Amino acid sequence: MPKVRVAGFGVSADGFGAGPDQSLENPLGRGGGDVFRWFFPTRTFRAMQGAPGGTEGVDDEFARAAMDGFGAFILGRNMFGPIRGEWPDDAWKGWWGDTPPYHAPTFILTHHPRAPIVMQGGTTFHFVTEGAEAALAEAKAAAGDRDVKIGGGVATVRQYLRAGAVDEMHLALSPVMLGRGEALFAGLDLPALGYRVTRTVPTETATHLVLTR
Repeated sequence: MPKVRVAGFGVSADGFGAGPDQSLENPLGRGGGDVFRWFFPTRTFRAMQGAPGGTEGVDDEFARAAMDGFGAFILGRNMFGPIRGEWPDDAWKGWWGDTPPYHAPTFILTHHPRAPIVMQGGTTFHFVTEGAEAALAEAKAAAGDRDVKIGGGVATVRQYLRAGAVDEMHLALSPVMLGRGEALFAGLDLPALGYRVTRTVPTETATHLVLTR
């Protein structure tokens, strides 16, 4: 049965999934890239950039699983880009260039309508103004018998967790401290929501936790 999953989601040791002050220069906020030190060296990430080589092993296995098996993705507006409010024009098409890494229908939560954007490699960005529940219904319909990934950012993941909509979540807990930023766990009672840690795998760069509901 298809699942709704969070996968490959980096979190600092003090619970932040992104740093403060997101900008064009700092897509994950100041210091936020540090929570992905486990991911960037992997063969999977380097292949996404069109580069050879990269590390193998446990980190790469989790990296690969974080992108495989999904028939649709859901992203928050901030995950798509730094622009706030009304779309000034159609120039911004995401952080990822002409060929985003999703290769599937990708639904963007926003309050401001915009026409779909067809990108190279099979990604089409759809902009959903009717809320998280509507986006999930559209994503499930598009995914068919494949899983739906809640790709972030932090506010979007928290919204779906609070709704009990996430079946499985893979967190990569990185040994870094951000001090400030977007707190993933603040105000969330994960056990009360039905989540339990079902797998723990430590590496030199992260502790991989799998939570299931």
